[in-house]
Amino acid sequence: MLDVLSAAASAGTAPAWMQFLPIAGMVVIFWFLIIRPQMRQQKEHRNKVAAMKRGDQVITAGGIVGKVTKVDDTYVDLEIAQGVKVKVVKQTISDLVSPTGTPAND
Repeated sequence: MLDVLSAAASAGTAPAWMQFLPIAGMVVIFWFLIIRPQMRQQKEHRNKVAAMKRGDQVITAGGIVGKVTKVDDTYVDLEIAQGVKVKVVKQTISDLVSPTGTPAND
C-alpha cells in the first residue's frame, strides 16, 4: 500500500530541475536587461576618461563644468573660471561636453 502511495505522489510532481527553470529564466532576463547594459556603459565611460586630453570641456559628477588643462594617471586639472583651477579625480569626470554646442545665454 505504501509503495502505491509513493508511486502516485512521485508521478504527480515535476522533476527537480523544472523547479529551478523559472529562477534560471529570471537570471537570464536580469542579465540582458540590467547587467549587460550597465557593463556597456561602464566600458564607454572608461574609454571616454582614457581618451580625455588637454583642452576638452568636461562635466564632473558634482556638476562642475570646466576645461581640462592637465591630465595625469589619476587626476585632472580643470579650469572652471579664468584663473581658477581645481584638481579632480579622473574617474569623477562624468561626461565630455561637445565643443560645437552653443552657450545657453547667447
